[in-house]
Amino acid sequence: MSMDAPFRNARSVLRVAAWNAALILGGLALIAIAGEAWLRLTDPLVNSSTPSRFVPGVGLLYEPHAEVRSHSRHGEFATVTRANSLGFLDREPPDPARAAASCHVAVIGDSFVAAREVAIADKSHVRLEALAATALPELDVTASAWGRGGIGQVNQLPLYDKYVRGLRPNLVVLPFVYNDFTENSPTQMALWEPGRTDTLASLERDADGTVRLRPPDPGYADRARQLWGGEEPRGAVRALTERSLFARWLEDKLRRRFRIPPPLPPLEERAAALAARPGYGWILDGWAPAQVSSRYEWILSDSPPPLFAEALEFTALALAEFRARTERDGARLVILPVHHMGGETGRASAVLHGMADPLGIPVINQYDWIVNTGGRAEDARWPHDRHWTPQGHQWAAEALLDWLRRHPEVCEDAA
Repeated sequence: MSMDAPFRNARSVLRVAAWNAALILGGLALIAIAGEAWLRLTDPLVNSSTPSRFVPGVGLLYEPHAEVRSHSRHGEFATVTRANSLGFLDREPPDPARAAASCHVAVIGDSFVAAREVAIADKSHVRLEALAATALPELDVTASAWGRGGIGQVNQLPLYDKYVRGLRPNLVVLPFVYNDFTENSPTQMALWEPGRTDTLASLERDADGTVRLRPPDPGYADRARQLWGGEEPRGAVRALTERSLFARWLEDKLRRRFRIPPPLPPLEERAAALAARPGYGWILDGWAPAQVSSRYEWILSDSPPPLFAEALEFTALALAEFRARTERDGARLVILPVHHMGGETGRASAVLHGMADPLGIPVINQYDWIVNTGGRAEDARWPHDRHWTPQGHQWAAEALLDWLRRHPEVCEDAA
């Protein structure tokens, strides 16, 4: 046997390995190209589009008349909705004279009210209007919706002031979601979602302890990020996902499959950076970031630490502000906790009642309505998305209609 034989054999192995690697890489490249082409051809089923603008004093709204596309990664829904002239996913704003002459119901809230997941005709306020026209025609009910995603009641106050008050509504409805607790706290948002804080109003304490409403500030996000001293990492993966739908789709699948957290500095680092700043040392009192599995466990505990107690305090203050403003304007106020505020998260509903009941704000619990009418709460939401299905919107409308049937005096000023 020649002494060169082992080298020839090694070269043959390397050659075969190289060809196999080339074939594998070529196959992966073809898959990526085909995937990119398919995703772009099937838009909007895969690619969402949310053209937005910053409205001074209010925050982010959709671009007026823009086409807003929303989809479920699991193919449960795909909608294309055109924003109205004010930037809300609703019909054109109601005529103020018509709204004032009718029994007008204004629904103010977050993504459950914006409801990108369903057609406008299926939204709760539109369904309420249709149901009331048949069941309670004497009340002459009209309805409008004022929603944007990711805001709590603190950020809904500017919507009431700017858009709703002038309609002279008879009834103002606040759908309530359990994450509203954290979204009402500026410190919570600076910790959990610093990139969004420029679009949010907040309640802040002055030096004398007075709490005041601070409108959204386009420069606040940079200051919030500076609190914990970091920017969201960019890198090659981030650059690729910004340009490629297929890379974005693949990253989303991997994050969901392996529960990979968003690319932010670890919670421990953010909390420590916040606590190290003058006046923020209290942030870590009574809790440890390493123990956090859900921020809501701390908020809904029997003795929440100061950081989470602030979220509860600011939520209660926002509800009190809504109560004062609607009473000043001659409107009634009700709160509609969504379906997941009952059942296994019933503690959240109890906490909300503890805030609303002393203020005399009625609470219409959607979970109770669904169960008491023989429905299943899980049918109110999409299998892989917590927002309302058309059935969820229908149940919300039915619960509100039932309340109006029992309280027709709310509409006495309609004429």
